Amino acid sequence: MERSDRASVATFFVDATLAEGQVVTLGENAAHHAHVRRIPAGATIRLTNGAGVRAVAELLLPAGRGDAEARVAETETVAPPTAIHLRVPVADRDRMLWLGEKATELGITSWQSVRFRRSASVSPRGEGPAFAQKLRARMVGALEQSGGAWLPDVLPDVALEELALDPSHSGLVLNAAGAPIVSGLPAAPRAIAIVLGPEGGAEPDELELLGARGWRSVRLAPTTLRFETAAIAAVSIARAITLTQEP
Repeated sequence: MERSDRASVATFFVDATLAEGQVVTLGENAAHHAHVRRIPAGATIRLTNGAGVRAVAELLLPAGRGDAEARVAETETVAPPTAIHLRVPVADRDRMLWLGEKATELGITSWQSVRFRRSASVSPRGEGPAFAQKLRARMVGALEQSGGAWLPDVLPDVALEELALDPSHSGLVLNAAGAPIVSGLPAAPRAIAIVLGPEGGAEPDELELLGARGWRSVRLAPTTLRFETAAIAAVSIARAITLTQEP
């Protein structure tokens, strides 16, 4: 596990702007967290708003109230990393939630669930607005745990036929018959989009459709990977490459 040289300090997500001297409400979950971890009033905590701002703050626990507050002491603006857009299959709900957590820790920029033909046979599957809310909550928890500054955008689900590739993105589709993934990534990508199929893989005509739209087929290993394993491996490789290009 990677650690910084700073002492461990609890981090809380605040869906608001953060400015020095500002008092922000953290809510009941944060108050419960502080109680469980025995964090006293006056303790130093960290805040992140998921929009590029992190802060050091003082925890306030007003008497007789169920929520918690914090007074911001100093802020830090964090530049966004090179964009990595993850396009995942509608699949098993719990495995999708796990993947959302880990992908957030690796700093993906956006997430979008894609309905492949084989997605329809999965149950229970993660799709729709209710699932999107659960996914965002898991991502928030991952952001707090990792101390990140940027929360991924969760885009509405789409059918494969509706999936577009921005011309400025390097689009990769994971496919066992593709070229090695490193060969599919430019040395200094401006943005990377990764799409992967469901359990059992995408159908040949689905891969053909993606190829016609500019997605380049790449592979990760000589073995068949579960979709969440493939996604994490691909994002990790992409992030490692982008880190060599960032200041």
